[in-house]
Amino acid sequence: MKKISWGVLSTSKFALRATIPATQRSRYSEVTAVASRDLERARTVGADMNIPKAYGRYEEILADPDIDAVYIPLPNHMHVDWTLKALKAGKHVLCEKPLGLNYADASRLVDAAKDYPGLKVMEAFMYRHHPQWHKVKELVDEKAIGEIKAVHSLYSYCNVDTSNIRNKVETGGGVMLDIGCYCISLSRLVFGREPGRVLGRIEYDPKTRIDRLASGVLDFGEGAATFTCGTQLQPYQRVNILGTQGRIEIEIPFNAPNDRPCRIWMQRGGSTEEIAFEVCDQYTIQADLFAEAILNDRDVPTPIEDGVANMRVIDAVGESSRQGSWIGI
Repeated sequence: MKKISWGVLSTSKFALRATIPATQRSRYSEVTAVASRDLERARTVGADMNIPKAYGRYEEILADPDIDAVYIPLPNHMHVDWTLKALKAGKHVLCEKPLGLNYADASRLVDAAKDYPGLKVMEAFMYRHHPQWHKVKELVDEKAIGEIKAVHSLYSYCNVDTSNIRNKVETGGGVMLDIGCYCISLSRLVFGREPGRVLGRIEYDPKTRIDRLASGVLDFGEGAATFTCGTQLQPYQRVNILGTQGRIEIEIPFNAPNDRPCRIWMQRGGSTEEIAFEVCDQYTIQADLFAEAILNDRDVPTPIEDGVANMRVIDAVGESSRQGSWIGI
């Protein structure tokens, strides 16, 4: 069976814990190289994770003719530039979310990708590939709960480590780029269109200056999405979708576990149906889908234009908070 040979730009804890092991379990993928600015760390990771090649410079992966695709879990401020470098080197790219630091930054990818029509580029929004979200979208589109009128999402964790990359302004840290992007993405997915205007309220940490708490309203015309996300709160996540004839609740909407089933509930009238999903790893599914797009030369599941549209809304939420008023999209 033909497999895509992957190179990973970074030895981040997230990549080591989640995406690399998941990609190694993919039917159509093999992780053959890892790079770090610290060669010894790359070699240690390679030995521990059975990755045959270890490099001390990211450029060395891009120069490796045996690498088909690269996965980029670098800090947010490096996403666009290294994606562009990878494309120029002839590599397919799966780039971690968010696609860029802002709409203008992310837009550079759309323009550049047109020059490489044979290469695939996708934002790694893994939650969208989990079967629970496929089912939710199917139920919504079939109007199983009537017309969608409200979507409410909550996502939070607690991280007060000032040395953590997520708490550094200069590298694109902060709640909106880290997890608020999920709340906006799912709202756009459920409604199937872009909001016309947004209202946002953001609180900043006085020491790190990162945005640590954000709430917003996205106006979709015939309905609205509301969200709250925070990086210094009790860890929690939940999504509720309310329609004219029912409600769908997603228990673990974003970082779905890979060791136990996931559940959603659909309530209509006085009855509630629980829908359970078999154990799976959404990161493995993501790797398979991206590899299949390469092998079969077909479109990736989520085009980068979607990621850029998400960034536009994120920017608008921030601008709304600064101005204290609604902002049109």
